[in-house]
Amino acid sequence: MKDTIISKNIIYIGEDDKEIDLFENQYIVPNGISYNSYVIIDDKIAIMETIDKRKTKEWLNNLDKALNGRTPDYLIISHLEPDHAYNIETVINKYPNIKLVGNNKTFAFLPQFFNIEDLELRKIEVKEGDVLDLGNHKLHFIMAPMVHWPEVMMEYEECEKVLFSADGFGKFGALDTNEDWDCEARRYYFNIVGKYGEQVQSILKKASTLDIKTICPLHGPILKENLSYYINKYDIWSKYEVESDGIYIACASIHGNTFNVCKKMKEILEKKGVKKVVLADLSREDFAEAIEDSFRYGKVIFASSTYNMGIFSPMRNLLLNLKEKNYQNRKVGIIENGTWAPNSAKCMKDILATMKNIQIVEPIVTIKSTLKNSDIEKLNKLAEEILN
Repeated sequence: MKDTIISKNIIYIGEDDKEIDLFENQYIVPNGISYNSYVIIDDKIAIMETIDKRKTKEWLNNLDKALNGRTPDYLIISHLEPDHAYNIETVINKYPNIKLVGNNKTFAFLPQFFNIEDLELRKIEVKEGDVLDLGNHKLHFIMAPMVHWPEVMMEYEECEKVLFSADGFGKFGALDTNEDWDCEARRYYFNIVGKYGEQVQSILKKASTLDIKTICPLHGPILKENLSYYINKYDIWSKYEVESDGIYIACASIHGNTFNVCKKMKEILEKKGVKKVVLADLSREDFAEAIEDSFRYGKVIFASSTYNMGIFSPMRNLLLNLKEKNYQNRKVGIIENGTWAPNSAKCMKDILATMKNIQIVEPIVTIKSTLKNSDIEKLNKLAEEILN
């Protein structure tokens, strides 16, 4: 069951969306997604974000119940992506005197989404370190540009020691889903935020100076206990460090022959004592999970058939996505396959060469069509080198 109780005066008004199949129209979400929104009740009332259009009616009902007849004073806009900001205009129409709180980039982008005629009169522009006094509750604004849009900001509420973390510490999955936090938070992080590790590190340094008791993200569960665990995960991820022992084998195989080579490679590594070897068929693997596992493990083997004198498209898509997400600091082995002119290894190396601190180990293994006994020694040699 989901736990959405924060406190008497900080109330959760978000909604689960279990009908959605693709988040951002690209990420598979088998257990849905939550759109989180909050209200702080004090002398002044602040709504912390709106919600996606898919759950407008439910959100407005939650808001009415939380307000209990009172009128909100402020709408805090931490992030303008439509899954959080779609109902800004709805709020203005419902509460004509409400003030909009954002930063200079917020108000630069806002007219691209909404035509708010009295925006200059309505807006309250904040910057790093500014404080909004609600009475007992005081919101300190923390700028978090590129985590993961330029206008993103977070808020620290000093009375109850709550960090409203925008997309930080977010997770795929509806709140009533009983599942491990790490897996779907990791997949969320590397696919949504992963490119911006340096910016996340900056936010973690700011957060280290705060006494945080609760983290309220815009997706996923409210975090109340063992916060050091979640913060440590973000520290590892944003430094592009290795999280888990093991080896990830990413395979792009056309007719199954390259995949058979990878199954043999997995067997060899396990015989050499590797306890965790993850083999993925990229033609069937969720690409977001392939990205997640490429970052999770410190040693990765990329194996691809040659296709049109290049890389088979599932592997090309993975490598180009990893490049976009700032992939780095990994030890890599390469296996190629081809019948008359194997060339995928060169093409894979060309993409990997554009990334930071990628160690490509020798030998690069070339297979001609199918696995033969004479290829086993090459696979054994690659296994030895990647384990060194």
